[in-house]
Amino acid sequence: MRVLIVEDEKNLAETLKEMLKQNRFDSDICADGESGLAYAREGSYDLLILDVMLPKRNGFSIVEELRKDGDATPILMLTAKSSVEDYVHGLDLGADYYLTKPFEMQELMACVRALTRRRGEVVMDELKFGDLVLNKSTCELVCGERSIRLGKKEFSIMHILMTNGNTVVSKDELLKNTWGFDSDAEDNNVEVYISFLRKKLRFLHADAQIDTLRKFGYKLSGANA
Repeated sequence: MRVLIVEDEKNLAETLKEMLKQNRFDSDICADGESGLAYAREGSYDLLILDVMLPKRNGFSIVEELRKDGDATPILMLTAKSSVEDYVHGLDLGADYYLTKPFEMQELMACVRALTRRRGEVVMDELKFGDLVLNKSTCELVCGERSIRLGKKEFSIMHILMTNGNTVVSKDELLKNTWGFDSDAEDNNVEVYISFLRKKLRFLHADAQIDTLRKFGYKLSGANA
């Protein structure tokens, strides 16, 4: 597996490269947006780890250009920005996952494994799990002939769960990536939105469901997953 790291913080980029090496991933590093876009277009990568704030060209514009080219390589975005609007903007452009700095390396590697595991399933505008389809452009959750539009936080949580597939996602990860690292939101905020999503899954008559694993977090399961 080959990974492209586009990150201008030298120490972080080298740490990421070493962590990936320990997990048997080969990687290249670019320190600015222009060279990052060129490498992404010319190289054959299984994953891009892409910072948002970069010299010469920001990460959002790189995602936009690659998706316009028809490049469906999974993209994990890194950012110091914690607003939901930035998170949703990145996903709308075609990013597959979003981590807010600072993050744990263990968390990043879980994301890398999830995205590379699903490499062959990545679709530009849709995520699939079991009998569910999440449309990134319209924020609609679809099951068969039924569909329902999700709110921003519902969409964020469902996107994270579907990206991770059968892997457990902690409440802390959902909090950081949906409400932001500096938010005052607590565990019960996650529980409320999980409850909203479960009601919508029942409305859709979905086989897929959200399981709670006490002291660990949540994961999706389903008969056809």
